[in-house]
Amino acid sequence: MQSKKDKPSLPSVWNRMLSKNSEWPDKDEFLDVIYWARQIIAVILGLIWGVFSLQGFIGLALFALANAGILYVYFTSFQSIDEEEYGGVWELTKEGFMTSFAGFLVTWTIIYSGLHH
Repeated sequence: MQSKKDKPSLPSVWNRMLSKNSEWPDKDEFLDVIYWARQIIAVILGLIWGVFSLQGFIGLALFALANAGILYVYFTSFQSIDEEEYGGVWELTKEGFMTSFAGFLVTWTIIYSGLHH
């Protein structure tokens, strides 16, 4: 029977997420961080786009660039992970993208409609 003292001590996911060049022994944890960070970014961008009344293709294109760009900088520069361990840059870039796009659209639409109509 293992006691709590016998467990290897890894910093919490929150600490590793916010610390530069963290170790991610469980790849699924890092993918979860990417997924949820993308959702948070989508809601924040939806709020900003709605408040500043961005419309149409420009808003959609800026969202895609900002969402993918922020996460790309996070996992290449801040965390400095080896993308090939996760299936390449494309796999990390698309992780949770469509779900975040849906959240962004809902947030953007509600805020824009509530403030400007």
